[in-house]
Amino acid sequence: MLEYTIMKPEGILVLKPNVALSQEDFVGLSASVDAYLADHDSLHGVLIQSESFPGWESFAGFTAHMRFVRDHQQMIERLALVTDSAVAPVAEAVARHFAAAEIRRFPFAEHEKALSWLKSS
Repeated sequence: MLEYTIMKPEGILVLKPNVALSQEDFVGLSASVDAYLADHDSLHGVLIQSESFPGWESFAGFTAHMRFVRDHQQMIERLALVTDSAVAPVAEAVARHFAAAEIRRFPFAEHEKALSWLKSS
């Protein structure tokens, strides 16, 4: 399950993928983000925190993830990848190609530093 919360005063979406991502994860996430964006112009930041990337449950989970990125990437100012995963450099490079947001990668132990960076936007 994908744990997520929107820090409403700050406009920061915190994502914690703990297990393989499913299509259902992105249905709930999209509904919450869309409800927030109905009253706000953008998300100031997205923090993705995972010690290692869990992958996707199925191809449907992957396509739901890509749809979420496509539909929301223009409304995100900054993206912090907080992980020690070996795939982090690849994820960062792919994100830079598809996202309009400013992107930074942080070691997993530097969650607070990443959050401070997002809050400074």
